[in-house]
Amino acid sequence: MVSLSLHGLTKKFGRIPAVDEASLDVHSGEFLVVVGESGCGKTTTLRLIAGLETPDAGTIFIGGVPVNEIPVGKRNVQMIFQNFALWPHMRVFDESRYSNLSLPLKVRKWSNDKIGELLRPLARRVGIEDSFFSRKPMELSGGQQQRVALGRAMATAPQILLMDEPLSNIDPPNRLRMRGEIVKFHQDNKLTTIYVTHNVADGIALADRIAVMRKGRFEQVDKAENLMRNPATDYVADFFKAEQISHRVRFS
Repeated sequence: MVSLSLHGLTKKFGRIPAVDEASLDVHSGEFLVVVGESGCGKTTTLRLIAGLETPDAGTIFIGGVPVNEIPVGKRNVQMIFQNFALWPHMRVFDESRYSNLSLPLKVRKWSNDKIGELLRPLARRVGIEDSFFSRKPMELSGGQQQRVALGRAMATAPQILLMDEPLSNIDPPNRLRMRGEIVKFHQDNKLTTIYVTHNVADGIALADRIAVMRKGRFEQVDKAENLMRNPATDYVADFFKAEQISHRVRFS
């Protein structure tokens, strides 16, 4: 398990700051959920941590070590993208050749038997049926593609797992089951996880703590109960009040 810290992190696109001197400490082994309205900088923050974007200012620390100069792929960080980022020409799974699920392990020179031993039960846990294995991404529904993306990230067991709206296309019954699988994977592999979502209910169900982001900065980071009972700003109060009202309307 490793900690993650952001110190004064800034990223601008043109003159517009997507992330604006943001600072955050994520504890080793913590499951942190980041919530906030669209355009507040959540996804850009994940991309900066992963090394997919270069900060204009500030420092990213993983395990107390600055990683700004460490390239993507060398940080022991895995990211699940909202748009899945599956290889369109590859099948879902084949332990004997490159496929969307097996690629990370093939690159690591795992044997076919070892790949099958790990990935076949993992695929079942995240809802990837055997009948999906021979299909290519365009032959899958959005929810099925999302499960493949989740399974691929889980295959490599990184130290830090970054998740950008991973359940947005999963139907409600499977969403509850997938929440449980994500938490179990996080705990079993002793990961530090940052999970971005618009769905506050997912955040409350999953998080050790929730970070509320607004205009590129973190307004408050705390347990869900404290955010609702003792909001630090009017924005945090209104954000959770809106979610509570929406929840009552949906289930009344």
